[in-house]
Amino acid sequence: MIESTLLLWGFALLGAALLLLVIELFVPSGGIIGVAALAVAIAGVVLFWRVSVIWGVTSTALVLILTPIAINFGLKIMPHTPMGKHLFLDDDAETTEARQARHEAQREQELALVGAVGTARTDLHPIGTAEIEGTRIEVLAEGGAIDAGTPVRVTRIEANQVRVRAI
Repeated sequence: MIESTLLLWGFALLGAALLLLVIELFVPSGGIIGVAALAVAIAGVVLFWRVSVIWGVTSTALVLILTPIAINFGLKIMPHTPMGKHLFLDDDAETTEARQARHEAQREQELALVGAVGTARTDLHPIGTAEIEGTRIEVLAEGGAIDAGTPVRVTRIEANQVRVRAI
């Protein structure tokens, strides 16, 4: 009688562990539910070991084989769950194209600044702020420090850094 009760509890705990793993896919817990699932699975295996060595070895092997399979399956399904869509930054083609178009437009706007004249708003030692064509921009002074109020000219844009020289 006690063996059948232990077997039932063992199966119930392994089932609960599986249920907790499924819940982990849909509830943002930071892995706490997954750790609870592992603890419940271990408790189920311990109950199987109390029944007999054969049940213990079988349940241990089952848990050791199925756990990586369940985790792999969960990682494949998770990006398609509501929570997974927020966790993974997988954009559709339209969003990617729009981002690339914005990046290209920004790059063209930066390249159009080459040769533009402005005024250093802060001391450039060598980085500071300049007002170029009515816009405040962080700039890098080439050829030494530039005092605030000095007229500057944009010489080039390199690695998203606007480089200026004193006029």
